[in-house]
Amino acid sequence: MNIQDSWEKALKTTQIIRARAQSLETFSATTLPYVFLAQSAINSGDTVVRKGEIIVEKPAIVLPFNLPQFEGFDFEEGMKMDENLLKTFLLVRGVTFPSLKYNNKTDSLTVHEGKLQGAIELFHNRLQREEDAKTGLIVGAEDVWPFSVLLFICSQVFRSADKDLKRLFDDHYRRGLMS
Repeated sequence: MNIQDSWEKALKTTQIIRARAQSLETFSATTLPYVFLAQSAINSGDTVVRKGEIIVEKPAIVLPFNLPQFEGFDFEEGMKMDENLLKTFLLVRGVTFPSLKYNNKTDSLTVHEGKLQGAIELFHNRLQREEDAKTGLIVGAEDVWPFSVLLFICSQVFRSADKDLKRLFDDHYRRGLMS
């Protein structure tokens, strides 16, 4: 599957069942834990469960506008595309990320013996019961999971933008940089 087909499939199949309630940190790294669920391509009655986290942090060097760094998303091995192709592809489509470092770390990859809808209910109820306001719950297609996780990050960045601007202005006022 080429990058365009993969992107379109992710757009059609990705659902953010439960977003992170807290906004992203403005001045420090943010850890975004997630649970990604997909119908198994091998066993049609089972669900693939991918648990991980994305660490969104400021890069060590100042990057030009719209030059994010993606690590750990398996684009090169799993989807056979390099990071530069991905960045260009997203930019041409108007999908922009702040110039931050997005590091994905998969904690576990397991199979839930049961249909996707049952797994959604199970994990949603578990997150509710544990009052976990940090972990996102994402559903998508197994073969385009990196794009689904990127869509999750996009939604979190977008939700945090207003608060980030307010925090930046407040910080500048506090330091006397604005009058």
